[in-house]
Amino acid sequence: MLERIKSQIWAILWTAVILVMCNMKMPDTSGSGFFFEGFDKMVHLGFFYVLTIFLFFGKIRYQHNYSFRSLTIFKVILIGAALGGFIELVQWKIFTYRSAEWWDFGCDMVGVFMGVFSFVLLHLFNYEKR
Repeated sequence: MLERIKSQIWAILWTAVILVMCNMKMPDTSGSGFFFEGFDKMVHLGFFYVLTIFLFFGKIRYQHNYSFRSLTIFKVILIGAALGGFIELVQWKIFTYRSAEWWDFGCDMVGVFMGVFSFVLLHLFNYEKR
C-alpha cells in the first residue's frame, strides 16, 4: 500500500495544488490585459490534464511497465470527475466568493479526456514500435 501511495506522490501533490488554487480568493484582474474571458476554463482544463498524466505516470511507476487496462482508464476518469465535482461543490457551499459552474466541471473533464487520449495514443505508439 505504501508503495502505491509513493508511486502517486506527484498526483497527490498536484491535487493539493489544484485544491488550493481553485479555492483561493483571486484579486480583481479585469483590465490587466493578461487574463481574458475564458482564462479560468483553460486553467481548469490544464490542471486536470496534468493530473491525469500524473495519475497514469504513477500507475506506470507502480507496476513497472507501460501496459494498461480499461479499468485503469475508468478509475482515472472517475477520480477526475470526483475531484472536479468536489471542487465545484466546495466552491458553491463553502468558498462562496468563488463561483461554482458546470462549465468549469466540463473543462475539468475535457482535461481528463485529453490526458486519457494522450496516454492511449502514446501506449499505442509504443506498442507498434515493438
